[in-house]
Amino acid sequence: MPLFRLLSILFMLVLFAAAPAAAQTAAASTDDIATQLEQASNDLRKAGDQLNAIRERVERYEDDDARLVDLKVETETLNRSILATSVAMRPRLDAIKARQAELGDPPPEGAPAEADVVVEERKKLAAERNQINALTGEAENLSIEATRLANRVTEIRRRLFTDAILKRTEINADLFANASGAMVNETQTFGRTVTAWLQFVWNFKRMPLLAALLLSLLAALVLLSGSYRLFSPYISAARQDKPNYITRLSVAFWSTVLPTIAAAAFAGASYFFLDAFKVLRTDIAPLVAIALGMVVAIYFVGQLANAVLSPGDGHWRLVRVSDRGARRLWLLIVGMALVNGADYFLGTISEVLGSPVVLTVVKSFFASIIIGLLLLVTAFVKPVLRQGETPDSPGRPWPRSVFVLLVLIGLGLILSALLGYVGMARFVATQIVVTGAAVVTMYIGFLSGRAVSATNAFADTAIGKRLEERFGLSPVALDQIGLAAGLAIYLLIIVCFVPLILLQWGFQVADIESWTYRIFTEIRVGSISISLVGILVGILLFVFGLVVTRWFQKWLDGNVLARSQVDTGVRNSVRTAVGYAGVALAGLVGISAAGINLASLALVAGALSLGIGFGLQNIVSNFVSGLILLAERPFKVGDWVVAGTTEGFVRRISVRATEIETFQRQTVIVPNSLLINGQVGNWTHRNKLGRIEVPISVHGGNDPRRVQAVLAAVVGAQQGLLRNPEPTVVFLAFSAATLDFEIRAFLADILNGGSVRSELRTAILEKLREEGIAIGGPAAPEVPVKISPDGARLITALLDEAVEKVKPAARRRGKPAQDTPDGEGA
Repeated sequence: MPLFRLLSILFMLVLFAAAPAAAQTAAASTDDIATQLEQASNDLRKAGDQLNAIRERVERYEDDDARLVDLKVETETLNRSILATSVAMRPRLDAIKARQAELGDPPPEGAPAEADVVVEERKKLAAERNQINALTGEAENLSIEATRLANRVTEIRRRLFTDAILKRTEINADLFANASGAMVNETQTFGRTVTAWLQFVWNFKRMPLLAALLLSLLAALVLLSGSYRLFSPYISAARQDKPNYITRLSVAFWSTVLPTIAAAAFAGASYFFLDAFKVLRTDIAPLVAIALGMVVAIYFVGQLANAVLSPGDGHWRLVRVSDRGARRLWLLIVGMALVNGADYFLGTISEVLGSPVVLTVVKSFFASIIIGLLLLVTAFVKPVLRQGETPDSPGRPWPRSVFVLLVLIGLGLILSALLGYVGMARFVATQIVVTGAAVVTMYIGFLSGRAVSATNAFADTAIGKRLEERFGLSPVALDQIGLAAGLAIYLLIIVCFVPLILLQWGFQVADIESWTYRIFTEIRVGSISISLVGILVGILLFVFGLVVTRWFQKWLDGNVLARSQVDTGVRNSVRTAVGYAGVALAGLVGISAAGINLASLALVAGALSLGIGFGLQNIVSNFVSGLILLAERPFKVGDWVVAGTTEGFVRRISVRATEIETFQRQTVIVPNSLLINGQVGNWTHRNKLGRIEVPISVHGGNDPRRVQAVLAAVVGAQQGLLRNPEPTVVFLAFSAATLDFEIRAFLADILNGGSVRSELRTAILEKLREEGIAIGGPAAPEVPVKISPDGARLITALLDEAVEKVKPAARRRGKPAQDTPDGEGA
């Protein structure tokens, strides 16, 4: 009783001490929630102010496409922050709903009133829920306004692009007269500007200029030499006289991409160092940037045309055209690139120097006319070769479809320019040259990647042979490397050329950045949001967890369990259980990191349950049976079991099936449900102790007691038999012909039963012969049988027929079966 009182007093003291702490915790939690709601309200208020400021700037810069792109990106970023604020309040709202569900509805009129504490809590929950609902509604309204503003920016940009393309200019004599006067003034101004800059550089920036050019050249050489060293197996193959298709594709692709990358690196480094060393002035910097860019673009088109057409060597040509046709096509393509680049550069000069717009229109007019004429000339070139014709043949006209397409595009450019739609003609001419070159390069790259990743194709390449010689890789490994190389080429093409094509079609860098961000972080399918970055992180975490699990399995089995002298069956069960637990844990971590809500998997679990009810019963039954086998361990790896007609050693226990290796070395896969629901005999369940039986039959005329005494003496002297329990000789049965005995003895290891039986039978046979005990009866007297000739022929025919039937079965049996552990033939 005193002990009970003491415990009661201590319990009350704990309650009194915990009550203030609980009250403080509740108060602190309430203060935190109020602070969180206030912060959310302030964030939404600031977001509304920012949205209004963005709307005003959209109205101000509705004619500036670059500014509109930045404003759209800013609007989308603001919209994501608004949605994040709304999502942050959902857990508290869910908690309030759950608590209200626990409290239930208020008591009806006439019922006993609730406690004041419950009434007060109900009021607080309702007020807080209303506040959260109001903030959520405000966030949704702001998100809708932000989405509308982003869509409006998109519409404005689309209208600007359409107006620029479809704007019509009156083509007349006054236009060219005004343009000629502006041309004279622009030439004079450009000459004075460039001359003044060159004098300034030579007098004051001579060393920085030389340093910038030297560093740029060094950067280009390092990049070019490194890339050539890395991809030399592809490009050095150009020394072959008769290259195959994959070699031609590889050389064409890399001989275009690598020098172009080196040229781009030189141009970019030159501009960077010139700007860093303060060599460029504000009026010269745009001209230098455009000049460098145009040189790289023209060089790229020339390299591509040279790689595809190969004017100097028809063996490396990717298309079936004649030598003369290849040279003419190369000149025409490079000519169109030069005209396009010159027009773009001259337009930039007019923009920088502030020349009249009429001069830019006239430049683009003549550039479109020239490109259209070059396309018409291309249509009348006769470069096509038929199958079997040599490259030095004269060539034939284009197919009618290609001829008509070239003529229509050329005439379309000329007519568009003459009708005053110079912007549209200029845009189409640019896409023909730049976009066409990019698309052709992508096509060659895709063909090269497909050829490299083809089955057993990578092993025939120079780099594949080098890898095989150096690392001794197998054909399967080389084929997998080829597949990875093909995928890498596809990725390189998409990353490099898709943004280039988008930029040519009027999109801005900010557009591409925004789309890339959305692709990798926010792909919406209905109400579901998918993040490729999250999925990638989840996959990496799952792979990492899988590797850690495999390492822990090996460490646990090789260090802990092996040193503890645990038997093989326990080690297998522990290793399997750890493996499945690690995989499950890695899967949960990967799913969570991928951004998939585990609560949303309830629908999947319901569908899976429905599938189990219809057609997956056996799979689930085997799975559960496997878990039971691993837990109860009615047999383990290495046990000698008998399951129905299958007898052998257990080699592996998994959650679906168990592998049993028979005495003929045949592996039988037995579903776990059959082992759980059926009868299974285990010779080595708890230990390897087992009994063997050896039947012995002798002639019926022998003395049974003497035979029994002889057998007992042999068994008593036999090595390998246990003395406790003692071996016994049992007289089973007798007849006029035989006396039947059975020897029953126990072994410490039943797996040695076969050899013990063999030695025991040998010793018994020797002893019986030594004692003069007859095993079989006397031979029966021979009785002559007379057979007629017809009967002999009939018997011979029947024997021949029987022999022919037995031959196939004898051939199938082939080798004799191996002995089982008990020494009996299979």
